[in-house]
Amino acid sequence: MTEEMRYRLMRLLAANPQMSQRDVARELGISLGKVNYCLRALVRRGWVKARNFKNSRNKAAYMYLLTPQGIEAKGALALRFLHIKQQEYENLRREIEQVRLEVGEHASAAGPERFIRS
Repeated sequence: MTEEMRYRLMRLLAANPQMSQRDVARELGISLGKVNYCLRALVRRGWVKARNFKNSRNKAAYMYLLTPQGIEAKGALALRFLHIKQQEYENLRREIEQVRLEVGEHASAAGPERFIRS
């Protein structure tokens, strides 16, 4: 499981502890089997606790709760995730600026009548 997937799953569970595995799979765009695998890994690490619903008609329904260690791990993952996304943003910003410069050079060389703006 990637750190990003771990973070996204933990963030989703923190906000929606009663979500079914099927709903989690749909929300994250991954298979039900992968959700089950990831949840088991988080439970083994002690970051998530699975509990049966007390008043559930469906006795297979669970509530997924982040443990204190899970909340701490989620915070650390959030910081790393934020850092990665900021780096991606800066790289993309630089690439966009480079493309703008190339388009500007192309427009100058081709002449204004040949440059089409959209």
